[in-house]
Amino acid sequence: MAVAEQERETVRAQARWVHSSARKARLVTDLIRGRSVPEARTILAFSNRAVAKDVDKVLRSAVANAETHPALHWQGDDLVVVAAYADEGPTLKRWRARARGRVARIRKRTCHITIELAQGVPTSAAAGVPAMAAPEPAPVEEPELAEEPETVDEAEAIVDEPEATEEPEAEEAEAETSEPEAEAETPEESDK
Repeated sequence: MAVAEQERETVRAQARWVHSSARKARLVTDLIRGRSVPEARTILAFSNRAVAKDVDKVLRSAVANAETHPALHWQGDDLVVVAAYADEGPTLKRWRARARGRVARIRKRTCHITIELAQGVPTSAAAGVPAMAAPEPAPVEEPELAEEPETVDEAEAIVDEPEATEEPEAEEAEAETSEPEAEAETPEESDK
């Protein structure tokens, strides 16, 4: 069976010889791929990367191409970033003088940024999740304390417990009454 694939109509814009390395530009283009145009503009507006301004210019150019295309006349807010990538451009080689007559190579890298737009729903799975949502903490299980095994049988312990609680109280009461007498006797005996 042959599956007939419909080729999606896309509109693209490209900026060539942008003064940034392709690796730095890819970090920004990866953020907007699969997102709607308003969402991509918001991401680029709040990005700290310098190349985000160049990517935003290309995005605006692609939206303008889609809106002014004679056969399409698409609305900019209904579009989705289908493809966004940054290819390496030519590298400008410069030299800088160093100590003892040596030189250091300086590579001024460039890149070509391309963005393609099409109509449809965003394919990003993160569209429904808030950007600043905190992850739910995992439940912490408290470790159980290990009890020491008792050598006394349980039947004997039950019988002995009431007696054990009564005896110390009685002994303490007897000790309290006998202590003042013992203290009183000891100074008299030492005087004699």
